[in-house]
Amino acid sequence: MTTPSIELKPSSHPLSDAERDAILASPGFGRHFTDHMVVIKWTEGRGWHDAELVPYAPLSIDPANMTLHYAQEIFEGLKAYRHPDGSVALFRPEANARRFQASARRLAMPELPVDLFVAACDAIVRQDEAWVPAHGGEESLYLRPFMIASEVGLGVRPASEYLFLVIASPAGAYFPGGVKPVSIWLSEDRVRAVPGGMGDAKTGGNYAASLLAQAEAAAKGCDQVAYLDAVEHTWVEELGGMNLYFVYEDRIVTPTLTGSLLAGITRDSLLKLAGDLGYTSEEGRVSIDQWQADSESGALKEVFACGTAAVITPVGTVKSARGEWQQSGGEPGEVTLKLRKALLDIQTGKAADAHGWTHPVA
Repeated sequence: MTTPSIELKPSSHPLSDAERDAILASPGFGRHFTDHMVVIKWTEGRGWHDAELVPYAPLSIDPANMTLHYAQEIFEGLKAYRHPDGSVALFRPEANARRFQASARRLAMPELPVDLFVAACDAIVRQDEAWVPAHGGEESLYLRPFMIASEVGLGVRPASEYLFLVIASPAGAYFPGGVKPVSIWLSEDRVRAVPGGMGDAKTGGNYAASLLAQAEAAAKGCDQVAYLDAVEHTWVEELGGMNLYFVYEDRIVTPTLTGSLLAGITRDSLLKLAGDLGYTSEEGRVSIDQWQADSESGALKEVFACGTAAVITPVGTVKSARGEWQQSGGEPGEVTLKLRKALLDIQTGKAADAHGWTHPVA
């Protein structure tokens, strides 16, 4: 089955330069969207077809659309950065494409070819290049590829029709006033996912499952919620939308992927980048008791979370039903900041990319 090319049907009424510049002056995150989107259809027996770049517009959804009833939905998140020479590059789009395929398999959805996923991302960035913020800070153009079932009808089974789309949104710096540690609430009575479930798929249901615990964290005065494993309620897994790292004197540890954790692209990048900087990085298990004891004894030097949106976020205060403690004196740690700068320098083109992670687009 041949991969369809993407037909360009650009808008005849894009936002004016002045309107776009006003948005880029303070874009926030996920509040404004570019002039275009990519739409590709999949039909059983036909495969992927009718790949188009079209003006950004609402979708017309039938009330019996199967996604609304059976939640066949997956998504990705990646960024395009302006480099010092004015060019634009995506960060590791092939890795996002492969994870998108894995999510599709888990939810019994068709797998989009890697080259078509990347081509769709390239198309919207090229068409809406003016929306990519200027080089010099952490601002970027955030891409949201996603797929939903488009078949109309009721019945618990995989749909026979799907829509893949890519939309784009300018994103401001996550920490416009400087990097600040976040506070964490350790949820010991709710779990995000279980081994064998959908925790390793990037699907909206996992995020919906985290909202109640996130609201409870907010009620406790915390920014984020951290989850323990679903079997023993002992081992630290991840936050609602970010992976975790623990920095010891002699090594940097991130929780092992057990089938209930999302395999973060940033997480994977940092495992490699830490080695480049001379640190020993590894996957392992950290219990909640170990986290508290090692923080209080000083054996655990730093903790940080990581993900596409924030890149790296230091952890300061940790709260739970058993007590409260501060990590690294409530300040960003040296290793955390060093890794954050090293990754951002590659993403924004300030440093050489020895891993081939940057993907030139325009």
